[in-house]
Amino acid sequence: MVASPPSAAKACDLLDWYDRHRRALPWRALPGETPDPYRVWLSEIMLQQTTVRAVKPYFEKFLRLFPTVRDLATAETDAVMSAWAGLGYYSRARNLHACAKAVVERHGGLFPAEEAALRALPGIGDYTAAAIASIAFDRPAVVVDGNVERVIARLHSVEEPLPGAKPAIKRLTAAVAPSERPGDFAQAMMDLGATICTPRSPACGLCPWREPCTARRDGTAETLPRKTPKREGVPRRGAAFVAFREDGAILLGTRPPKGLLGGMAEVPGTEWAKDHDPAEVAARAPVEGDWKRSLGTVTHVFTHFPLELDVHVGRIPAGTEAPAGLRWVPTRDLGTEALPSVMRKVVEHGLAALGVDPRQR
Repeated sequence: MVASPPSAAKACDLLDWYDRHRRALPWRALPGETPDPYRVWLSEIMLQQTTVRAVKPYFEKFLRLFPTVRDLATAETDAVMSAWAGLGYYSRARNLHACAKAVVERHGGLFPAEEAALRALPGIGDYTAAAIASIAFDRPAVVVDGNVERVIARLHSVEEPLPGAKPAIKRLTAAVAPSERPGDFAQAMMDLGATICTPRSPACGLCPWREPCTARRDGTAETLPRKTPKREGVPRRGAAFVAFREDGAILLGTRPPKGLLGGMAEVPGTEWAKDHDPAEVAARAPVEGDWKRSLGTVTHVFTHFPLELDVHVGRIPAGTEAPAGLRWVPTRDLGTEALPSVMRKVVEHGLAALGVDPRQR
């Protein structure tokens, strides 16, 4: 059920508020500046499933390493994955690299302005295409992210839970979106949701749309938008082997290019299974050495399941060769490896159990 607001929300009221309170973000053009499509695209990909606070240092690092889309397109895959390591959802990094190559090959290094052409590029879906077209090129487009969903659901008291309410919210957003300054309007909606119409304790008294907002009127703002409860994934368990060679190197491998954490670095280990059997782990050690199970476990929560890893640590004689498909990496160089967060946790746990400080190597 969608209730009618007591008065229509006006885009001009939101834009006036935005002109006074817009956030300063490293990828956002200043008033009067022409937006850089590369920066807009890069930020939108990074911001998927991630917070602005988490993205800022990664965005700045990417610009240092890959100042233009051509620089990114010609970069080595390992360099891109390493720069992304820790940001999560690693298929985004693979698609980011593929998209940069496609922009260079298909469009001469210039991002297209049309939503259809943008959607044809790797890793760009409906939302991202609309965001780039609107913010980078000021094209009319309906841009709906999580912030916008929250603002619109409260403005119109949308009772239907997400994700089922998405089509209705998109229609309601389109109804208020102006034909002029569509890029600023899209960013104003995002800023409103991020700074005023927050998930908890929204600052309704400061909102430019407080009068037409039905949820504010009814005192239900904090209950919206409603969401269908997520089903928790079945926990998985496994073992990870932190092999420390006495000359100061760690044994690493690379995950297959497709699938979970595709193309990222990892320590050797068992499969992550629902029926993991700890009794079979000893036989899976990657090299001969003095192995023992460390105290405690490493836990990590992926989108679809929680993971618990037993960490086995071993001191390996200097000069031991790496098995096929694996490599020895000096601990001082671990920062250049594309280790995802879960693997960084494992390595830190293992080195601590061995009493090794990687900074001293």
